[in-house]
Amino acid sequence: MSVSELYSQYTRVWIPDPDEVWRSAELTKDYKEGDKSLQLRLEDETSREYPIDVQSNQLPFLRNPDILVGENDLTALSYLHEPAVLHNLKVRFLESNHIYTYCGIVLVAINPYEQLPIYGQDVIHAYSGQNMGDMDPHIFAVAEEAYKQMARDEKNQSIIVSGESGAGKTVSAKYAMRYFATVGGSASDSNIEEKVLASSPIMEAIGNAKTTRNDNSSRFGKYIQIGFDKRYHIIGANMRTYLLEKSRVVFQADDERNYHIFYQLCAAASLPEFKDLALTCAEDFFYTSQGGDTSIEGVDDAEDFEKTRQAFTLLGVRESHQISIFKIIASILHLGNVEIQAERDGDSCSISPQDEHLSSFCRLLGVEHSQMEHWLCHRKLVTTSETYIKTMSLQQVVNARNALAKHIYAQLFGWIVEHVNKALHTSLKQHSFIGVLDIYGFETFEVNSFEQFCINYANEKLQQQFNSHVFKLEQEEYMKEQIPWTLIDFYDNQPCIDLIEAKLGILDLLDEECKVPRGTDQNWAQKLYDRHSGSQHFQKPRMSNTAFIVVHFADKVEYLSDGFLEKNRDTVYEEHINILKASKFPLVADLFQDDKDSVPASTASGKTSSSKISVRSARPPLKASNKEHKKSVGHQFRTSLHLLMETLNATTPHYVRCIKPNDEKLPFHFDPKRAVQQLRACGVLETIRISAAGYPSRWTYHDFFNRYRVLVRKRELANTDKKAICRSVLESLIKDPDKFQFGRTKIFFRAGQVAYLEKLRADKLRAATIMIQKTVRGWLQKVKYRRLKGAALTLQRCCRGHLARRLAEHLRRTRAAVLLQKQYRMRRARLAYQGVRGAAIVIQAFTRGMFVRRRYRQVLWEHKATIIQKHMRGWMARRHVQRLRAAAVVIQCAFRRLKAKQELKALKIEARSAEHLKRLNVGMENKVVQLQRKIDDQNKEFKALSEQLSAVTSTHTMETEKLKKELARYQQSQGADSSLRLQEEVESLRTELQMAHSERKVLEDTFTREKDELRKRVADLEQENALLKDEKEQLNHQILCQSKDDFAQNSVKENLLVKKELEEERSRYQNLVKEYSRLEQRYDNLRDEMTIIKQTPGHKRNPSNQSSLESDSNYPSISTSEVGDAEDALQQVEEMGLEKAAMDLTVFLKLQKRVRELEQERKKLQVQLEKREQQDSKKAQTETPKNDTDLDQDADLAYNSLKRQELESENKKLKNDLNELRKAVAAQAAQNNSTPGSPDSYGLLLNQLRLAHEELEVRKEEVLILRTQIVSADQRRLAAKSTEPNINARTSWPNSEKHVDQEDAIEAYHGVCQTNSKTEDWGYLNEDGELGLAYQGLKQVARLLEAQLQAQSREHEEEVEHLRGQVEAMKEELDRQQQTFCQTLLLSPEAQVEFGVQQEISRLTNENLDLKELVEKLEKNERKLKKQLKIYMKKAQDLEAAQTLAQSEKRRHELNRQVTVQRKEKDFQGMLEYHKEDEALLIRNLVTELKPQTLAGTVPCLPAYILYMCIRHADYVNDDLKVHSLLTSTINGIKKVLKKHNDDFEMTTFWLSNTCRLLHCLKQYSGDEGFMTQNTTKQNEHCLKNFDLTEYRQVLSDLSIQIYQQLIKIAEGVLQPMIVSAMLENESIQGLSGVKPTGYRKRSSSMVDGDNAYCLEAIIRQMNSFHTVMCDQGLDPEIILQVFKQLFYMVTAVTLNNLLLRKDVCSWSTGMQLRYNISQLEEWLRGRNLHQSGAVQTMEPLIQAAQLLQLKKKTPEDAEAICSLCTSLSTQQIVKILNLYTPLNEFEERVTVGFIRTIQAQLQERNDPQHLLLDYKHMFPVLFPFNPSSLTMDSIHIPACLNLEFLNEV
Repeated sequence: MSVSELYSQYTRVWIPDPDEVWRSAELTKDYKEGDKSLQLRLEDETSREYPIDVQSNQLPFLRNPDILVGENDLTALSYLHEPAVLHNLKVRFLESNHIYTYCGIVLVAINPYEQLPIYGQDVIHAYSGQNMGDMDPHIFAVAEEAYKQMARDEKNQSIIVSGESGAGKTVSAKYAMRYFATVGGSASDSNIEEKVLASSPIMEAIGNAKTTRNDNSSRFGKYIQIGFDKRYHIIGANMRTYLLEKSRVVFQADDERNYHIFYQLCAAASLPEFKDLALTCAEDFFYTSQGGDTSIEGVDDAEDFEKTRQAFTLLGVRESHQISIFKIIASILHLGNVEIQAERDGDSCSISPQDEHLSSFCRLLGVEHSQMEHWLCHRKLVTTSETYIKTMSLQQVVNARNALAKHIYAQLFGWIVEHVNKALHTSLKQHSFIGVLDIYGFETFEVNSFEQFCINYANEKLQQQFNSHVFKLEQEEYMKEQIPWTLIDFYDNQPCIDLIEAKLGILDLLDEECKVPRGTDQNWAQKLYDRHSGSQHFQKPRMSNTAFIVVHFADKVEYLSDGFLEKNRDTVYEEHINILKASKFPLVADLFQDDKDSVPASTASGKTSSSKISVRSARPPLKASNKEHKKSVGHQFRTSLHLLMETLNATTPHYVRCIKPNDEKLPFHFDPKRAVQQLRACGVLETIRISAAGYPSRWTYHDFFNRYRVLVRKRELANTDKKAICRSVLESLIKDPDKFQFGRTKIFFRAGQVAYLEKLRADKLRAATIMIQKTVRGWLQKVKYRRLKGAALTLQRCCRGHLARRLAEHLRRTRAAVLLQKQYRMRRARLAYQGVRGAAIVIQAFTRGMFVRRRYRQVLWEHKATIIQKHMRGWMARRHVQRLRAAAVVIQCAFRRLKAKQELKALKIEARSAEHLKRLNVGMENKVVQLQRKIDDQNKEFKALSEQLSAVTSTHTMETEKLKKELARYQQSQGADSSLRLQEEVESLRTELQMAHSERKVLEDTFTREKDELRKRVADLEQENALLKDEKEQLNHQILCQSKDDFAQNSVKENLLVKKELEEERSRYQNLVKEYSRLEQRYDNLRDEMTIIKQTPGHKRNPSNQSSLESDSNYPSISTSEVGDAEDALQQVEEMGLEKAAMDLTVFLKLQKRVRELEQERKKLQVQLEKREQQDSKKAQTETPKNDTDLDQDADLAYNSLKRQELESENKKLKNDLNELRKAVAAQAAQNNSTPGSPDSYGLLLNQLRLAHEELEVRKEEVLILRTQIVSADQRRLAAKSTEPNINARTSWPNSEKHVDQEDAIEAYHGVCQTNSKTEDWGYLNEDGELGLAYQGLKQVARLLEAQLQAQSREHEEEVEHLRGQVEAMKEELDRQQQTFCQTLLLSPEAQVEFGVQQEISRLTNENLDLKELVEKLEKNERKLKKQLKIYMKKAQDLEAAQTLAQSEKRRHELNRQVTVQRKEKDFQGMLEYHKEDEALLIRNLVTELKPQTLAGTVPCLPAYILYMCIRHADYVNDDLKVHSLLTSTINGIKKVLKKHNDDFEMTTFWLSNTCRLLHCLKQYSGDEGFMTQNTTKQNEHCLKNFDLTEYRQVLSDLSIQIYQQLIKIAEGVLQPMIVSAMLENESIQGLSGVKPTGYRKRSSSMVDGDNAYCLEAIIRQMNSFHTVMCDQGLDPEIILQVFKQLFYMVTAVTLNNLLLRKDVCSWSTGMQLRYNISQLEEWLRGRNLHQSGAVQTMEPLIQAAQLLQLKKKTPEDAEAICSLCTSLSTQQIVKILNLYTPLNEFEERVTVGFIRTIQAQLQERNDPQHLLLDYKHMFPVLFPFNPSSLTMDSIHIPACLNLEFLNEV
C-alpha cells in the first residue's frame, strides 16, 4: 500500500509537542508525493501546518484505530512506536485505572500512589493455574508464569524488578513473594513462607528511607532466592544485597530522611527496655535532622518499630541480640552528636571529656572512653622504622567520625542480612528456585556522583541481558513457526560496558588513581579525558574540567568527579576498628572480627551472605595501612555484578518495569514527559523497536478467520481448510508478499498491516451497514406512506358517518321534544288537581285531631291529680312512724351505754388480779402436757414394735422348725403326698387364674367405662375446640384486614432473618465438620508416615487390633454419660434464681432422693456380693467342692453378677434421665424469662420421663426373667450331663439363696408328672432308665422348695433388719425431740409458740413429701401390676388358644391317624444375624470391596438396608457392644473407601446415598413419634427396642456432610476446566463474536485450536452424567437439588471472576453469548425438573453482568437503569466491568469516564462488600431432610453376588 493511501484525508497522526510529548491530529487534505507540509486539524479544532523534511521525507507517526487503544499488550498495536505506546499506557492508566500492561515479555507497572483492592487472596487464587495471557496483566500473572515454568521445565527462574526510586519496585517484589508464599506454601509446619514475608519489614527498616521521590525508597539492591523442593513447596530462601547507600547515614538532603530504623527507635525511646539508650526525639540528633521534617504523613514510626521487632522474633533473633542491635543503632546517633572543638592552630582539635554523647556511645558499644576520645582526634602513621602519632584538623576528624558511623552501620546491615539468611536457610535439598531481583533503575540527577555511576553501570549490564533475551525469544518464535530468519538490528550496549569495566576503563583508572599516594579526583578526570576522548560513549563537558559524560543506552549522564576516590576507597582508620574489636559486648566485637583489612569492605561491595568476597588475612603484624592492597568498592561491586549476571543467565528471566507517573506522588496523575523518560530508560521502547523490526503482529489461523471472515468471498467459504482460506484472502488483499508470512500455526504481519486489514474490514462493514440502512429506511418510508393512506381513508369514512349520525340525531330529538311537551302539560294539570284535593283533606284531619286532643288532655289532668293526693297522704303517715321509732332507739342506746360502762369497770378490776394470769398460763401447761403425752405414746409405740419384733423372730423360728419338719416328712413320703400337694397347688393356681380372669373382667369394664367417658370428653373438647377455632379465625381475619400489609412484610423479614441465621449457623457447623475431616485426614496421613518411618521387622500390629483401636478412639460408646452436664444444669438454675425454678424444686428433691436411694441400694448390693464371695471362698477352703456344688455356685455368681449389672445399668440410666430432666428444667427456666406462658412443655417433659421409666421397668423385668431362665436352663443341662448323680439327700443347699420364679417350679413339676405318667410299672421304668430321671426331677423340686425356704428366711431377715433400722430411727427421733423440748423450755413463751409452729410446719412438710413419694410408688406399682396383668392375660389367652388347638388336633388325630401335619414356616422378621467373628468379612464384602456396578438393578441403597437389619438384630438381642462395633466399623470402612476413591464421582455418590439412607433408617425406626408419622404398622414393628442411637445419628450426619463436600469437590474438579472455554470463549452463536487483534503474548488457553475447545454442550453432557449417576444410586432428590445449586454457583463464580479479570471478553457479543448460554442452562434445569433448587438465583450475578455488557452506556437515564438492574453485583464489580468494556468494532463506543463517575456517584450509598471477586470455593450449607422409605425390612432380598451367605434371616 502506497504512502499516499495511508496519509489520506481523515487519517489521524501523532506530532511532537513540547508539553504533552506527542499530540494527536487529523489530516484535512490528502498527502501527495513531494508535498512540503501536511494540513492538520488538532483535537481542539485548531488548524496547523506540519512541515516535512524533504531530504529525509520523515512523515509523522500514524495513529492506531480506536479499537486497538487500551490493549493489554502493547505489541498488539498495529503501529508500534513511542506515541502509540505512551497513549495506550495513558488510556489504560487514567480511563480504566489499569496499572499493569504487557509489552511483549515485559510487565509495565505504573505506580498508582493509591491502595488498590487487587492483591487479595481471592485474586491470588484466581490467577493461580492460569496462563499468562488468559487474564488481565498483573504481577501475579508474571509470578504464576515463573512458578509454572519452574515446575514444567524444571529450570530456575528470575523476576527482575527495576525502575527508578518511587516507581514501586519494592511493592512489586513484595507482592511477587507473597504470591509464591501463598501458592507454594511449605509442606511442613516450619512456616518458612511467613519467614520469607517477615524479612520484608526488617529490610525496609534498615535499608529504606524517605527521599524526595519516594517515602519508602529502597537504598540498596537485593536478590532473593526462594527455594523449592521436588513438590514445589517453599523450603527456604536466601538474600543477596548490593550497594547500600552508606552516605545516607551521615548526610540527608532537604526533605529527606535517614533510614527508617533510626526514627522508629527514637519513637520507641520511651519504652522501659530502651531507657538505657539515652535517646530522645529524632530532631535532637544530627544524623536524623539534616533533612528538616523527621516524620512521614500517614506513617506511625512506633507502630512500624513494633512490626520490625515482631519480624525479628519470627525469624529467630533472640531478644538479647535485638537489644544489642538497637544499642549499636543508638550509638551511631550519639556519635553524630559528639561535639568536636578546633584548636587555635587549626591543625588539631579535641573532644570534651564530659561529652555525654561520647560517653553514651562508648557505654552502648562497650569500649573505653579515653581511647575513643583520643583516637577520634589523632591518627597513627607507621613506617618501616618507626610509628608517628599525628593530629587531625577539624574537617579530617569529622570525616573520620562519619566514616566510622557509616562503617558501623554497614557492618550491622551485613550481620542482620546474614542472620536473616540463617533463619531462612534449610537443611533440605533444594530442587529449584525463583529469584526476585529488586534493583535500582537508571538514575540521572542534576549532580551525579559515584552511587549513580554504579547504578547506571548495573543497568547497562541488565539492559544488555534483557536485549539478548528478547532477541533470543524472537529468534525462537521464528524458528518454531518455520519462518525465514532475518537478522534484526538492535541496540548493543557492549561498547558502553567496555568503557566502564574493560582494561584501562573508567573503573580501572579509578582504582589506579586510588593507589597513588597523592591521587586526586582532578587527576583521575584528566586521565579519563586523555584515555577515552575518542570513544563514542564518552564526552567531556565544555564548561567543566572535573566532570565527564557517559552516553548510556537510556540517556547522556554527566558525572561530577568530586568524591569518587574517597567513596571508592571507603577509608576507615585502623585505630577505630581495633577499639571496636576490643568491645566487651560479643556482638560488637564479632561485627569487626571478620574484617580482613584495616579498611574493610562494606556491604556495598556486593553479596553479604552467600557470595562474600573472601580475602585471606595473612599480613605481618607491624605492617602499616593496607590501603594499597585492599579491594576498592568499585572492584567489589563489579565482581558481585558479574556473579549476579551469571545467576540471571542461568535462569529464565521475567521482567517487571516500574514506571513513576509523576513526581508529585498524586494518585492517577500521568505526566507524559516523565513516563517517556522512564520508558526509554527501562527498555520498553527497545522491546517495541525489536518487535517492530520483524513481524510484530501474530495471529492464529482460527482467530484470523473469525475476525476477517467478512472479507472472504462466498465461494471461498465452501473450502473447509481454514489455512487455505486465509492464504487466498491475504494474497488477494495484500499485494506485497513481504508484508506477511505464513507460519506453522500463526500468520505474521509487518507493522501497519493489521491496521490496513482493520480498515478494509471496517469499509466492508460500513458498506454493508449503508446497504442495510438504505433498505431499512426505504421499507420504513413505504410503511409510513401506507399508514398515512389508510389513516386518510379512515378519516373520510369517519367524517361521513359522523354527518349522517348527526342528522339522524336531529330528527330523533325533534320527535322526542313533541312527546315531552305532551306529557309535561298533562302532568302539570294532574298535579294542580291533586294539590287542591290534598289541601282539603289535610284541613279536615287537623281540625278533627285538635278536638280529640283537647278532650284527652282534660281526662289526663284529672287522673294525675288523684295520684298526687294518694302519694301525699302516704308520705305523711310514714313520717310520723319514723319519728316515733327514732325516739325509741335513742332511749335504748343510752341504757346500753350505761350497762357497758359498768361492765368495763368490773373487767378492769378483775384484770389487775393474779387469777387472770393463771388462766393465761393454762394453755402453755396444756401444751407441755400434750408433748409429754406424745412422748409417752411414742415410747409405748416403740415398746409395741419391739414386742412385735420379738414375736416375729419367735414366729420365724417356729416357722423354720415347722418347715424343717415338713421337709423331713416330705423326704419320708416322696410319693403320694407330693402329688397331693402339687394337685393342691395346681388347684390354687387355677383359683388364682379364675381370680385373674375376674379381675380382668373388672378392669375391662372399668376400661370400657373410662374409654366411653374419655370419648365423650374428647367430643366435648373437639366441639369447644371448633368454637375456639371459629373465634380465632374471625379474630385473625379482623387482624389481617386491619394490618395485612405490615404484618406480611414483618413476617417475611423475620422469616428471611431466621433463614439467614439458620443458614449461617449450618454453614459454620459444616465448615467445622469440613475442618474436622481435613484434620482427621491429616492425622491419618501423619500416622501412615509415622508407621512407615517407625516400621521395624520385629513387631507389626494386628489389623483387627488396629481397627478396634480406631473404633475406640473415634466414637463414644452409646451408654456413656457425664454427670457434669447435670451439674451445669443445676448451676444454670441457681444463676437464674430460685423464684423462677420454684415450680420444679420438688421434682429436683425427689430425683435427688431417688438417686441417693439407688446409690445406697447399689452399695448394699455390692456389700452383699462381697460377703457372698467371701462366704463362697471360705466354703471352698473348708470343704472339697463337688461338680453339682460348683455348678450351682457358678450359677449363683452368674445370677448375682447379672443382677448387679442390671442395677448398675438402671442406676446409670436414671442418672442420665435426671441429667436430662435438669437440663430441661434449666431450659424451661430460661424460656420462662422470655415466654412465661408455656406450662404444657413441663408436663410433656414429665410425661416423657414417666413413660421412659415405665418402659425401663418393663424391659428390666423381661431381661431378668429371660436371664433367670437361661441360668436355670444351663444349670439343668449341666446337671443332666453330670456322670455321678448324688442319690443321697443333701445336707447342705448351696443354691438355696437363689431366687427361682414360680413358673420354673411349675415347669419342673410338669416334667416330673410327665415322667411319672408314662407307666406305672417300676420295672418298665427301670428298663428305660426313667427312674433316675424321676429321681432327678424330685431332686430339682426339692431344690426349688429349699430355694423358696431360703428366700423366705432371707425375707424375714431383711424385715428384721428393716425393723431394727426403724427402731434406730425412732430412737434418733426421740433424742432429737427431747433436745428440742429442752431448748423450747429455755425460750420465752412467744418464742416457744413460734418455735412450735415452725417445727409443726417442717414436720407436716416432710410428711407431705413422704406421702407424695408413697403415692407415686403406689401408682408406679399399680401400673406395674397392670402391665403384669396384661402379660398374664396374654399368656392365659395363648395357653387357652394352645389348649383348644391341641384339643382340635387331638380330635383330628383320633378321627384320621394317617393325616400328617406339616411344620408351618415362620415369617422373616426383617433381621439378619451374624457371628461376631464374621463382622470383618461383612464390612469387607458390603463396604470396602463393594462396587456400585455390582448392585445394578437391585434396590437402591441396599447396603444401608442390610446394615440396618444387622443393627436391628443386635438391638433385639440387647448386645450394645455388637451395635457399637458394627456401626464404628461401618463408618471407618466408608471413610477408607472414600479416601481410596477420592476422585470417583460414582463411588462417592453411592456412599453418600447409602449413608443418608442408613441415617434415615435409624431415624425412621428409632421409635420417635416425630419420625414415625408415615410408617405402616409393619414398619412400626421393625423399630429398635433397646438402644437409642442418637449419637450415632449425629456421627452419620457429620459423615454425610463430609461425603457431600467430597462429592462437590470431585464435580467441581471435573467442571472447572470446561467453564471458561464453554461460557466465555466458545462461539455458541456462530459468527457473533469477532476476535480482537492480539499481541506478542498470545493466550495459551483452550482456544488455541478452535476444534479442541470446550463448548456448552460438554458442560451439559457432564451435568447429565452427574444427574444420571445420582438418580441411579438413589440419592435423595433434595440433596440432588443442593448439589446442582452448588455446581451452578461455582459455574457462576468462575465465569464472573474471569470476566472481571479479562478485558478481551468484556464486550457486547460476549454478553449475548453469555445470555444464550445461561438460557440453555436454565432450559436444562427445567427439563430435569431442577428449577426449584435455587440454581437460577445463584446465576443472578452472571445474568446481570451479561445484561450490563449489552445495555446502553451513555446518558444518566442509562446509568439509573444500570443501577436499578444490577442489584446482585457490587459497585466495584459494576465499575470494573465498565472499565474493561472493549468495543470489537468501530461502530461501538467506549464507556466514558464521566459515565463511570455517574455510576459511582449513584451507587455510593450501597453497603457492598469490598472484595471484587466471588469466592468460588464457597460452599452452601447442606441439609439432609428426613426421607422415610416405603420398603419394609422383610421384603428386601439379598443377592448372591454380595457373598453374604453367613448372614441368617431371623
